[in-house]
Amino acid sequence: MKLRAVLLNLGVAVIALIVLFPLAWMVSVSFMSTGEASTFPPPLLPRTFTLEHYRDLFVTQGMGRYMWNSLALATLATILALLFTVPAGYAFAKLAFRGRDRVFQILVGALVVPAQIGTLPLFLMLKSMGLVNTYAGALVPWLASIFGLFLVRQYALSIPDEMLEAARMDGASEGQIFRRIVLPALQPIIVTLALFVFLGSWNDFLWPLIVLTDQSNYTLPVALAALSREHVQDVEMMMAGAVITVAPVLILFLALQRYYIRGMLAGSVKG
Repeated sequence: MKLRAVLLNLGVAVIALIVLFPLAWMVSVSFMSTGEASTFPPPLLPRTFTLEHYRDLFVTQGMGRYMWNSLALATLATILALLFTVPAGYAFAKLAFRGRDRVFQILVGALVVPAQIGTLPLFLMLKSMGLVNTYAGALVPWLASIFGLFLVRQYALSIPDEMLEAARMDGASEGQIFRRIVLPALQPIIVTLALFVFLGSWNDFLWPLIVLTDQSNYTLPVALAALSREHVQDVEMMMAGAVITVAPVLILFLALQRYYIRGMLAGSVKG
């Protein structure tokens, strides 16, 4: 048994090294001098440590504005998604209304439809509303995701009906019940959903590329793709841009991963 445990841990360690190596090399290359990573064999560590690529990205390429765009959009998307999805998920779990189960089944069935199919109709709709090249248009897909609704609904099923009925018997309104009982009980899944939406919005490339036509409105992934066309040979600068894009959300995920995992596991078994 001890040998088996050692081999298992060794295998996990090897897999972890294989997964983490590209990320670590990306960070290392971002500190190399221009052209150093293009030599053969590629160096693992920079011969001369430099911050010139980060300085160029923020001073010359305006990466600070794109980072602010991504931060603003991801934050607003998270807030709006919680405002719409959490009450709706609770309603589908605990409030009785006509056609509730049928509507939920239709929504869950829509999960199998690729999101790209709705891209063109949504773009045409926003164009007719004058929301193309606006942050409002970029936020629309995140307002109420079906997956988030499913997560909240499944978790809300675990709230005892007796607790809600006791609150109603004491004269509490539905709004008071939601604020004082439901929201505290849903805290793990709310953190999970917030992290899920923030990461998804921050890393989203296709929809901002379609709906944001003005370069000053670009988010980090779109700006980095546009920059790569101009500096395709500058591997070090592209790696620095990738680090700037990945580092904030990676730190956020590592800080909140226990809530994320707890909420995902709970949402998968409730109900």
